[in-house]
Amino acid sequence: MGVVSYLERLVVSPLVACTWEQATRTQHEQRIVPDACVDLIWAGGRLTIAGPDTRPRIVTLESGSRVIGARLRPGAAGAILALPASELRDVSPDATEVLGRDVAAALLEELAAGSDPHALLLRALQLRGVELDPLVCAAVVALARPRARVAPVAAELGISERQLHRRVTDAVGYAPKTLQRVLRFRRLQALPPAPLVELALDAGYADQAHMTAEVTELAGLSPVRFLKDRTPTAA
Repeated sequence: MGVVSYLERLVVSPLVACTWEQATRTQHEQRIVPDACVDLIWAGGRLTIAGPDTRPRIVTLESGSRVIGARLRPGAAGAILALPASELRDVSPDATEVLGRDVAAALLEELAAGSDPHALLLRALQLRGVELDPLVCAAVVALARPRARVAPVAAELGISERQLHRRVTDAVGYAPKTLQRVLRFRRLQALPPAPLVELALDAGYADQAHMTAEVTELAGLSPVRFLKDRTPTAA
């Protein structure tokens, strides 16, 4: 394999998008960018909960690292973790602080002894037995549309902008406007290679300058540099 390997196992679930695994042969700096998701991550014998991010960050993975995670779909974190997802914004707390000491300790014990950490992480999330807010699910879909606007989405869903703000922020961790920007950023990453002006319009930006400003803020790189080697991830 190369210096870094990354794989995803897609999951058919309204709660979890995928499990994933990253391994490194040498020390590696990993750029992590906002994706509207929250991940349960097992690495180095430690269990953490990551995101949702609003800005890029660099994580150093040591030689021989193996990191395995389960990625919640946008809007699932608040319900599954039983707290406002905004409390997790831009932080990666130890899982004991979110899941509780007994639950996290039992999961860590299973992970250390188990043969399939992907299945164990997935089961730990699915066993929490929650139902998602259907309005939030509809809002995520609506805000993902190119050139969507918050006010029309709230009107379409039959609630006020204030109510939409509260329910989306609690479930996703972002306010609707921020969620819209991050979903547009993800849409850009999924597009096939094309001239930047075409990518900007297809993704839903007003123009290339708008795309450049938002990508630079969310990725910490220009669109050319960021998109060159970027592989979209599941959400």
